[in-house]
Amino acid sequence: MKNKTVAAWLAFLGGPLGLHRFYLRGLSDTLGWMLPIPTALGLYGIQRVQQFGQDDQYSWVLIPLLGFTIAGCALQAIWYGLQTPEKWNARYNPIAPAEAAPGQTRWLTIGAIVVSLLIGTTVLMASLAFSFQRYFEYQIEEARKISQ
Repeated sequence: MKNKTVAAWLAFLGGPLGLHRFYLRGLSDTLGWMLPIPTALGLYGIQRVQQFGQDDQYSWVLIPLLGFTIAGCALQAIWYGLQTPEKWNARYNPIAPAEAAPGQTRWLTIGAIVVSLLIGTTVLMASLAFSFQRYFEYQIEEARKISQ
């Protein structure tokens, strides 16, 4: 029996590593194995910023990968938490009755939705702001080079 609350928290906390996909679909899930790749690239971008500073062009391409992965997993947690018990049990617990306990929404499920919404939105907006700021600064710098 796949529990909706566990899946929502796994998507939020371990989503960038694919833990929610492995919980729901097993270790043979291809997307679950691919999720750590943008996570690792984003962490590498953060390491490059610490090593080379904010002017490193690779870092402002790599860091948003981490942010978008975290935001996407938070959105997945919200989607899991908002599913009706009937839909949840029909999809992940097909042999259980439609109103079985693993598909019920509990307070911990609501907590996962709220935290995912808060953190996911913050990370998404920060990733967009960082990306656009670095892109426009780069464009201004290139325009200055051309004009001189």
